[in-house]
Amino acid sequence: MTSSPTAAPATRRTDGRTPPSTLRLTTLHARYVLIETFRVPIAVIGTIVFPAVSLLFFVVPQRAVADHPLFATQAVISVCVFAVMANALFSFGLTISENREKPWDPYLRTLPAPGLARVLAQILSTGALGIVAIVPVIVIGGLFTAAEAPPHRVVAGLIALAVSAVPFMLIGTAVGYAFPFKAAIAVIQIVMFALAFIGGLFLPPILFADWLNAISKFTPSRQAREFVIWAVSGGPLEWWVWVGILAWTVAMLVLSLVLYQRDEGKRYR
Repeated sequence: MTSSPTAAPATRRTDGRTPPSTLRLTTLHARYVLIETFRVPIAVIGTIVFPAVSLLFFVVPQRAVADHPLFATQAVISVCVFAVMANALFSFGLTISENREKPWDPYLRTLPAPGLARVLAQILSTGALGIVAIVPVIVIGGLFTAAEAPPHRVVAGLIALAVSAVPFMLIGTAVGYAFPFKAAIAVIQIVMFALAFIGGLFLPPILFADWLNAISKFTPSRQAREFVIWAVSGGPLEWWVWVGILAWTVAMLVLSLVLYQRDEGKRYR
């Protein structure tokens, strides 16, 4: 494959105008990613509706849970974690795998815009959809359950959600670079529901057998759940929670970089 013409230095333009900054390119690219996403309404509807419906159908009718402040709060948090996890896995995994099969993606790589702008734009657009997805969950939890938390704890919980979403973004990235689009759909669905069940997002870990509870602590979904619960409700933070989040982040970052280099070698050498 012939190499693309060398792009002009980013600090120099023939018309004398200052080139756009990385921040401007990031916001511009994020805007177009969101526009492209909203062109498929069912994808957005699924992201927003499914977590809220899950809370409405599986938590609200269980009055023993919904009327208990502690249990209700943890249930709402679990659904919020699931919403963020699903959004991160699908947004990164499917977007990357689909773009790899389109001629538009190699063209974008030849442009004199930093790759950092594209990565940050994907994170911003995914984060925006994640916030939209958890808003109905919080509203339903506040109206129909006894879930409670002071405002500063809610803010802390949102920050914890953002931090704990990083491993899921990287898992989606790895899947996107490892599999073609059709295979990535199936892999992401399997990974998402497996992590949701084993991580205690659908069934509280207190009901797990001892062996399943031990396995659950090694999953990023269980670690994210406990991390957000700690941020919202307070109390001690188990060491395996933050160590696990760090370990998954580092491991999946390394794997994503390896798969990215492999993909780049296949398509550009």
